[in-house]
Amino acid sequence: MSDFNSQHNRAVWFDVPVADLDRAQSFYAAVLGVKVHKEKFDATEFCVLDHRDGNGGCLIREPGAITSSGGILVYMNVDGRIRDAVAQVERHGGKVVQAVHTIGPHGCRAIVQDSEGNRIALHSTRDA
Repeated sequence: MSDFNSQHNRAVWFDVPVADLDRAQSFYAAVLGVKVHKEKFDATEFCVLDHRDGNGGCLIREPGAITSSGGILVYMNVDGRIRDAVAQVERHGGKVVQAVHTIGPHGCRAIVQDSEGNRIALHSTRDA
């Protein structure tokens, strides 16, 4: 993610859960008309949609993830204040699903459920 995204955009990334990574890679490349390339982090293989310096996203193999508590995961920008943002979740009617954790060179995230039951990721380029 670029510094511009971290400073100016609320939605900075998205994860699209897919059952078949190769099939989804082909679909999104053809439909969106962009390159979609495979990457691997630890044991997780995923495909990144070409986004240059703009907002981006990836396809991630998660069979069965499209449910009332799953589906597309939007990353919301809380750069430099992720710990405070997570602390506010339960105070305001939400629920912490996954505590703050690293996502490699891309910073850190926490997955929460908002006050309406929507699952979102809170993202920061640093754990602060």
